Amino acid sequence: MLVTTGICPYLEMMIQTRAFGQRYAFVAAGVIFLALLAAAGLRATPGVLLTPLQKDMGWGAGSVSLAAAIGIFLYGLTGPFAAAVMQTFGVRRTVCLALVGMAAAMGLSTLVTQPWQLILTWGILGGLASGCVAGALAATITNRWFIKRRGLVMGILTASTSTGQLIFLPGLAALTTHSGWRSAVLAVSIAALAIVPLVLIFLPERPSSIGLVPYGAASEHTDSPSPIGNPLKTALGTLAGAAKKANFWFLFVTFFVCGFTTNGLVGVHMISLCGDHGVGEVAAAGMLAIMGLVDLVGTTASGWLTDRYDPRKLLFVYYGLRGLSLIYLPFSDFGVVSLSVFTVFYGLDWIATVPPTLRLTNDSFGDRNAPIIFGWIAAGHQLGAATAAFGAGVLRAHQGSYLQAFVIAGAVGISAALLSLMIRKGPGAAALAA
Repeated sequence: MLVTTGICPYLEMMIQTRAFGQRYAFVAAGVIFLALLAAAGLRATPGVLLTPLQKDMGWGAGSVSLAAAIGIFLYGLTGPFAAAVMQTFGVRRTVCLALVGMAAAMGLSTLVTQPWQLILTWGILGGLASGCVAGALAATITNRWFIKRRGLVMGILTASTSTGQLIFLPGLAALTTHSGWRSAVLAVSIAALAIVPLVLIFLPERPSSIGLVPYGAASEHTDSPSPIGNPLKTALGTLAGAAKKANFWFLFVTFFVCGFTTNGLVGVHMISLCGDHGVGEVAAAGMLAIMGLVDLVGTTASGWLTDRYDPRKLLFVYYGLRGLSLIYLPFSDFGVVSLSVFTVFYGLDWIATVPPTLRLTNDSFGDRNAPIIFGWIAAGHQLGAATAAFGAGVLRAHQGSYLQAFVIAGAVGISAALLSLMIRKGPGAAALAA
């Protein structure tokens, strides 16, 4: 029997005619894909506007990098609490409010005149809002709507987050060049608002809300009960249980390295690094966009591989190759060939670590707890990214070069590869209850 959604007649008609059936899970995932793209646009802005803001406002690299670092940190820290809020108050409400908050953060940033105002908009409001539309959301949707193809779906959703940041770069760079940096942030604000109606119309709270079961589930499947109570207490209580397990710390540290070597370093400072070697902003942003398209292939393929192979071995390969590529880059000649090789090689590995990391989280802690725990692990990712975003800016300011920052990042990437092999195969939900 159909359970009416109260969302819109068109959606109910689609379900009534069984045009989608269990495949409606892919529609829900598609809506979240777009929401994650909007968040990616917000997270891409510091990398594009680092230099223009310095020129327009007369601020130093450290001031702008600090705003970016705070935003990245809060983006990650918000994840586990957002996952708990979604379980208690609903995914649709949480995502819609987050998108409105993102739009407000970008819109208000056009009015800034002092560095502390950039910290307030980009850093605090933007970080908190975009943190609700991040990895924890992708994990929640994947676990709620899918039994089969989880690795593949998580790979695609993850690609929207990371690839979206890179795809936005050339457009934002072009807008900044021709119309000023305020036009770029307004475009991101409008994009975030445009997703809100799609979430309201096409995203049911869960499959059972429209009389379905998750993709790949048996017809007698029943949903796990959502926790009732204070989301803050739920998030912290889940962390307390997970922190007793060694796997949590292995996953947290390796994901810290993931953020350190991607969003924080390359995402924020790559355009500036290229500028140090005579490569223009638009050309460098275009290179990052190509990297993002390659990452879409690499991360999706990683999801496919995660459904079939040992995720620990996949992480070993991903982190090891990433570390070597980062050590290579500052010693290259920054010519067309060397940058093209780096773009393709690094792009395939940009965020391919996410599907196996979520798989290991599910295996270790069970489907119900995994989204919140993955949120905490993702907080480690953004802590690493914030560390690199700020640290690389400081090293560049004091040494006049990014050489040491990239070599350090490469070394910790290789260390994470070795640490990945220490993760144990988890027993599932019983691990957290034990």
